[in-house]
Amino acid sequence: MVIGTETKNRKNAILFVDDETIILLSMKSQVRQRFGEKYKYLTADNAKEAWDLLQELEEEGSSVSVIITDWSMPGMNGDEFLRKVHQTYPEIEKVIVTGFADQKSMDELNLEIGPIVCLKKPWDEEELITTISKAMET
Repeated sequence: MVIGTETKNRKNAILFVDDETIILLSMKSQVRQRFGEKYKYLTADNAKEAWDLLQELEEEGSSVSVIITDWSMPGMNGDEFLRKVHQTYPEIEKVIVTGFADQKSMDELNLEIGPIVCLKKPWDEEELITTISKAMET
């Protein structure tokens, strides 16, 4: 029972990944405004930085519950990043935000790593909040 209590009291982290700082700050602000200090909010401006954050958290005994990533980024696109995340952290809920992804690419990603929520840019704040709420419930 103690283990369950520790897990319940631990802050879940939400990781935002996008190469555009204004988008990172905007999403983080919208989500924090709605959920307050209930969650830990992390940002990364590329997939490598996000991967490093995931590993650091694991070493600290914490974890990310939800990743919200842009599709099109330099270095490694969001779909590639989510595939990599899924191999090591399949329990993390995954959300992709894009103005570029085609339906075929999204279908392939869904088949490969499970259900992925896709939000279109510009995203709707209520849709973002609802998506995170549902992801945190699972």
